[in-house]
Amino acid sequence: MDITVTFRHTEPIESLKAYAEEKVSKIKKYIDSPVEAHVVLTVEKFRHQADVSLTINGTRIKGVEETGDMYSAIDQVMDKIEKQVKRHLSKMRDRRSENQKEEPDVIGLETEETAAVSSEDLVIEVEKLVAKPMDAEEAAMQLNISRQDFLVFRNAKSMDINVIYKRANGNLGLVEPIN
Repeated sequence: MDITVTFRHTEPIESLKAYAEEKVSKIKKYIDSPVEAHVVLTVEKFRHQADVSLTINGTRIKGVEETGDMYSAIDQVMDKIEKQVKRHLSKMRDRRSENQKEEPDVIGLETEETAAVSSEDLVIEVEKLVAKPMDAEEAAMQLNISRQDFLVFRNAKSMDINVIYKRANGNLGLVEPIN
């Protein structure tokens, strides 16, 4: 952890610098990656301001606190920084778990049997489904409820297999076979 402490409008005090470095270094217990921290301690008359900026994997986290005592300003700003770091890490965990591929959980389809066919390095999973008859509007509702990108269903009017999917622009697309 790379920590720099800057004093503005006051003489550098070694004990204050050590205190700030100690408080900032406690953030290291949450983060495995390299972190850059910059602490600016400013004194203007009776106002003591602590400004802390962290850079974690390119993400900038910043906190500022102003009190009548520099030690309490450092404590309060580090409480703010700690909350922000925890929030940032929980968002990163959530994004990672969303990006992981889960087994299909398709609403409206019943799995009859699943088999794996492999040839050399390529593995193709074959999943046999019984598609329930429904109209396109109902399929769109089912797709919006599920976390899937597409839904295979049997069109109730034509009894053909159709696929409804989420497009990149947020709209839905429908694939119908040509007879």
